[in-house]
Amino acid sequence: MFKGTKLYSILFNKCPRCQQGDFFVKSSALTLRGFDRMHERCSNCGLRYEQEPGFFTGSMYISYAFYVALTVSSFLLFTAILDVDAVDLLWGLIPAMVILTPFFFRMARLIWINFFVSYDPAYTHPAEPNNKIKL
Repeated sequence: MFKGTKLYSILFNKCPRCQQGDFFVKSSALTLRGFDRMHERCSNCGLRYEQEPGFFTGSMYISYAFYVALTVSSFLLFTAILDVDAVDLLWGLIPAMVILTPFFFRMARLIWINFFVSYDPAYTHPAEPNNKIKL
């Protein structure tokens, strides 16, 4: 449906270049043990995910934006509209942030790499053993 778009890669944990190989080792963020483990390279096209040391440092800003959006929207919804006390909101918001950490972590990394790597239909089929893989 969205195949060929950056949104497909982000939502379905796929390589941004070929959209075939998995980005993270575990397919679900709900698996707490190893939710952050990534493959070193795409199993289909051979793209190296961490392009340089510290490449994913920028994804922290995206993760931070997710937390800010969650906090601001929760504050507006619960205090301004539903008239909930701000202290009570914090007691619910802090556990929600902890629970959403694996999801935000994975989404931020996928969004970050999609800023720099575009979909290339030439990589949609596995490389032949005799062909060189462009990195």
